[in-house]
Amino acid sequence: MKSFFASFVGTLLGLAAFCCLAVVLVVGGLAVLSTVAEKGVVEVEQGAYLVLNLDGLNLTDAPPLVEEAGLGWLLRGEGPQALSLRRACAGLREAAVDKRIRGVFITGAFSPDGYGTGFAALRELRAALAEVKAAGKPVKAYFDEVSTPELYLAADAGELVVNPFGLVVMPGLASEPMFYAGAFEKWGVGVQVTRSGKYKGAVEPYIRTDLSPENREQLTELLQGLWGDLRDEIAESRGMDSVKLQALVDAEGLIPPEAALSAGLVSKIGYRDEMLDELRKETGVEAGDAFLQIALPAYLKTLTPAPREDGKVAVVYAEGEIVDGEGRDGEVGGAAFARELRALREDDEVAAVVLRVNSPGGSASAAEEMLRELRLLREAKPLVVSMGSYAASGGYWISTFGDRIYAEPTTITGSIGVFGLQFNIEKLAGSIGVSWDRVTTGEKAGLMTSARPKSPAELAVFQRLVDRTYDEFLVRVAEGRGLEKAAVHEIAQGRVWTGTRALELGLVDEIGGLDTAIAHAAKLAEIKGAPALEEYPATRPLAQALAEMFEEGTSPETRFAAGLRGPLGALARRAESQLRELAGFNDPRGVYARLPLDLRAR
Repeated sequence: MKSFFASFVGTLLGLAAFCCLAVVLVVGGLAVLSTVAEKGVVEVEQGAYLVLNLDGLNLTDAPPLVEEAGLGWLLRGEGPQALSLRRACAGLREAAVDKRIRGVFITGAFSPDGYGTGFAALRELRAALAEVKAAGKPVKAYFDEVSTPELYLAADAGELVVNPFGLVVMPGLASEPMFYAGAFEKWGVGVQVTRSGKYKGAVEPYIRTDLSPENREQLTELLQGLWGDLRDEIAESRGMDSVKLQALVDAEGLIPPEAALSAGLVSKIGYRDEMLDELRKETGVEAGDAFLQIALPAYLKTLTPAPREDGKVAVVYAEGEIVDGEGRDGEVGGAAFARELRALREDDEVAAVVLRVNSPGGSASAAEEMLRELRLLREAKPLVVSMGSYAASGGYWISTFGDRIYAEPTTITGSIGVFGLQFNIEKLAGSIGVSWDRVTTGEKAGLMTSARPKSPAELAVFQRLVDRTYDEFLVRVAEGRGLEKAAVHEIAQGRVWTGTRALELGLVDEIGGLDTAIAHAAKLAEIKGAPALEEYPATRPLAQALAEMFEEGTSPETRFAAGLRGPLGALARRAESQLRELAGFNDPRGVYARLPLDLRAR
């Protein structure tokens, strides 16, 4: 028997050693391969077109956490490739003055994910494309089918071509929230809510089966404002009357190529091979060969930042839902974010900080933890806020004390309100024979349990907490923006605003993008030349990310919607998104400053 156990243990140890060696070899091999791939030499041929292929791209404010070179797809999986807004804009502006670049060619369709590819970000990319056109270089676009985001981006193109069998998918904007109250009732999941602000519609999916009149009112005004800006800018770029464009949209929705051409929404109808032939001739390439080109991601690798020693500006990205603790990829962890801000405050090399916000908010306690560090940082050095596509609720909470706040017209902001959610599974558990009994030391003991509904007295406790948090929110906005608290309450109550309306209401200071905010931060820090930039969080080399993945023993995120296509796949992806939203409700007090907005342009 002894020999058996000795042999058995020896075998187990051998297997363990083999597995460890295999992991080391795999990590090492992948690291070497990725390093080799990342060191590939990229050349820009004279007279080449810079190609902005939107297929599989998600335009994000923050840079990707992992370099998208070589074997980057291993960690990304089936998800879209992140394209950093700031780097994309910098690449286009460089192309405008690069004598090797003949023009820009746009094609494909974005793959929006999370809070990426919002209209505020697209507006900044449009501005960079306008610089290419202003430099006298052609901007051309070809689409098999084009929807509002791509059309908005490419509307200034001198040549905008759509496939004869394609469509201009431009029905307008819609918000279609999902409601769970009926499902929760069937499953036996109880939900009790507390909130401050009659427009705070974040709780409605859990307690209603439709929109409240107040929520419908604010969403109608918000979408009309956003759509008006988008429609008018597209019409101006295409030399159209916005009233006629609206009439075309209302009449067609899915606009046939002939109608789009007749109205001037596109400049030409043609097949892709015809466009490619045109580009071959223009770049002096014989038929059968690819026209002279370089993809934007490859072009970005050829750019070497000029040495800048006048001062450093840190750009900090708060992109995603705000959660308590460290947070995961795609989330803003209050503890991790506060720690980074503290380090920047104490770093003498950092002359100023730009906070880029692209967040619907989330945990109120996490937002306050971050705001505390931002206020301390502002006492030490200039702090400028740049709002992306979303800076609402908790996202606005952390923005309030910027020396200057910039937003785009299509930024979704405000939503100054608070709510609490209390779930209980008493009925669900009872349906499968599970029950609880309890012994308490007082009336409020067991207050946080999810095994039973809250009593009226207990709900009153949570309502007082929500009201107090809302009052503190008002105080911070009033102090940070130099407004009277009563005036803030009038425009708060959970009401959502566009960047244009937020400017009129005094919630932001100026319309402008990230580059404008960086320039202003440099000015406040008295940096004479162009500042050196440092981004947080920073992109990690693939080899480092692989090593961290194995060291921490983490596994790729489960995607139960992967592989599903068509309407079923769309439903599964929406359900996955909603489940992730529920998982983000981790405030230790159960109090949230969050905006739920499902905005669709198709």
